[in-house]
Amino acid sequence: MTTNQQADPLIGRLVDGRYRVRARIARGGMATVYVATDLRLERRIALKVMHGHLSDDSVFQSRFIQEARAAARLADPNVVNVFDQGQDGELAYLVMEYLPGITLRELMREQRRLTIAQTITIMHAILSGLAAAHKAGIVHRDVKPENVLLAEDGRIKIGDFGLARATTANTATGQQLLGTIAYLAPELVTRGTADARSDIYALGILLYEMLTGEQPYKGEQPMQIAFQHATESVPRPSVRNPAVPEQLDELVLWSTEKAPDERPDDAQQMLDRLREIERELDIAPTATTAPTKTIKSMSDSSDLTQVMPATMVAQTLEPTGPIPQPIDNATVLRRRTAKRRARGALVFSLVFLLATIAGGVGWWFGSGPGSLVTVPVVAGLDYDAAAAALAEDGFVAVPADESSIDIEPGLTIRTDPADGERKDKGTEVTVFVSSGPAQHRLDPLNGMTADDARAYLDELHVDVADDDLLLYSDAEPDVVINATITPRAGGEAYECGDGCEIFEADSARLVVSLGALPDVVGLSRAEATAQLGDKQISVDLAEEYSDSIAEGVVIRTGDRAEGGNWRPGDTMPLVISLGPQLFEVPDVTGLNRDDAAQRIRDAGFEPTWNALWTPFPNGLTEVRGTDPEGGSMRRAGTEITLLIRSSGL
Repeated sequence: MTTNQQADPLIGRLVDGRYRVRARIARGGMATVYVATDLRLERRIALKVMHGHLSDDSVFQSRFIQEARAAARLADPNVVNVFDQGQDGELAYLVMEYLPGITLRELMREQRRLTIAQTITIMHAILSGLAAAHKAGIVHRDVKPENVLLAEDGRIKIGDFGLARATTANTATGQQLLGTIAYLAPELVTRGTADARSDIYALGILLYEMLTGEQPYKGEQPMQIAFQHATESVPRPSVRNPAVPEQLDELVLWSTEKAPDERPDDAQQMLDRLREIERELDIAPTATTAPTKTIKSMSDSSDLTQVMPATMVAQTLEPTGPIPQPIDNATVLRRRTAKRRARGALVFSLVFLLATIAGGVGWWFGSGPGSLVTVPVVAGLDYDAAAAALAEDGFVAVPADESSIDIEPGLTIRTDPADGERKDKGTEVTVFVSSGPAQHRLDPLNGMTADDARAYLDELHVDVADDDLLLYSDAEPDVVINATITPRAGGEAYECGDGCEIFEADSARLVVSLGALPDVVGLSRAEATAQLGDKQISVDLAEEYSDSIAEGVVIRTGDRAEGGNWRPGDTMPLVISLGPQLFEVPDVTGLNRDDAAQRIRDAGFEPTWNALWTPFPNGLTEVRGTDPEGGSMRRAGTEITLLIRSSGL
């Protein structure tokens, strides 16, 4: 252990009668983080202690308590849990989840730039955690790599809500503007205001840094960097790293727009876009395992999270027991006197022991500590109450998480050994505490049969609606063409036909193909109406003339009024042919040849006559009739023969 560790007066101290401090993890400007043992629950925790010189400052105390309340309101697998907050004399402290691992900053220092798959995996987890925070009305205000923890077991969590504020109290001016300059949104520089979109800007900078290995803005002084945030646009990451796909380029540009209104509204909207990108790139988030054995905690300062050497980890992770204390002279004298008394009483003790041993054995196994005890029923209690009930009967409670659809998070589901079993006192009893519905990555449903999709969702404990949405499509009948998921916890339904993240007990509705509708163009009115009627499609008939389509035949069909696929009960417009349009042949009897011909042309027909009458002067001709005769109905362009005679006859 280093000199600094030895000099720290909190090492070995029992805080608030419950937390035994084992080692210091890191120190920042506002607090120091230690690894400690929760003696009540027998588990390792991270203990964050406010610096002594800040304990009397009500502003810092308020911020410290705000961190605990903000983080405790979040129950998300991608947020570092805060278990407790308290005051022990001059010490103000937080009790947080202990997660060995490394920070995202350390991973980037080791790799410089991350792979596309790594970047998507980490960004997916960060967005999931921040989506829960934004939904709860909490703005993180200090998103940066130092506050993203990559645990050894593959979990990715965001923590350190020390600067978090409710979205209704979003003003930060002067010294309250404490966010890291490299990730500071323009509105914080120019107006000193922050909301969920300020976190989105920081995420955009973080995404750029993971893809390129460097921050977009650089400067020798913090104000130079802040000025660039306020006046310049973030470049495309592909300029620095040509391997970056266009979709991630656009995501960085969208999330780092100068105007907050042009960014995603919150982390959930940005997460939805990232999920679309994952499908487009065929990349699914995967577990990321920290490369070294470390002790980690999230902090309120960029230098607060540090990696401990493996040798120190071994020392701090193993139970160390009470710290040895020097023996004073009074203790030595008491021990010597006790030895002299023991010699004088030895003979009497042996006789007494023989006389009582038989009764003692019977008592031990009959009603004493050696007797079997029934494990009590603790289902439905919170862990502390369950552990207390077990302790009263002589058992040792050991916590374990288990997902559950029916039991509210934080309440006990069952025990192992089960309640009602008889066990020796001192037996460890595992208390399974509900962590809420389990999360699953749903495979694409599109292309499955409806029965297969329903069985698959049932296996994942997703409630499937009985009333599938039935649509006509090019897919085969009874094949799923889309699906929507409605979150159990509330919120808008979202499409999931191509796969998505779901929780058990969410609700799903399948969109199922009925096959293709028949093509009725070219069929008779009766045939088209009958075939569509068989598919539960009504018709709305309209008629028009057609020179090419026979009378009574369907010329074309109309589009669905609401758009999208046709479905049973809809009404389809049909346009039926009236055949060619007919016009009346004018009566030109008594007119001369040329006047009659012109009137025929004006009516849309083509006049003709016997060529023998062509040389005759027009004034000497008279039309005595037409073929077809005047008043009959004919198609436009029909030839009308003029029957001509001499006007003198």
